[in-house]
Amino acid sequence: MSKVIMTADDSTSIRQMVSFTLKQAGYEVVEALDGRDALSKLDCSPVHMLITDLNMPNMDGIELIRQTRAKPQYKFIPIIMLSTESQDTKKQEGKAAGATGWIVKPFKPEQLLAVIKKVLG
Repeated sequence: MSKVIMTADDSTSIRQMVSFTLKQAGYEVVEALDGRDALSKLDCSPVHMLITDLNMPNMDGIELIRQTRAKPQYKFIPIIMLSTESQDTKKQEGKAAGATGWIVKPFKPEQLLAVIKKVLG
């Protein structure tokens, strides 16, 4: 059974690029439009990993991470922030909320897959 990864990003082009990269590598993908959409989908389909943008409408990535970590079944899944933000303060905030790692956009597909393989095992 292949691993399921959720990607939450309000940018259609980023979602499509991440989704395409993951599917090419054999992962199943669940796409979410923002944090609120991601949370509702987490309850319907279990995932092995979450990749989220930071700046999104309705619910940002930090709040999504906090609420995801509050769910017992998602306490320990890898969560990667994929954002244009690269300041250490934002990274610290993400880490404090429970982010496993941080990738700065724009990113290379190989870079994304390398991080995923590292954290998913």
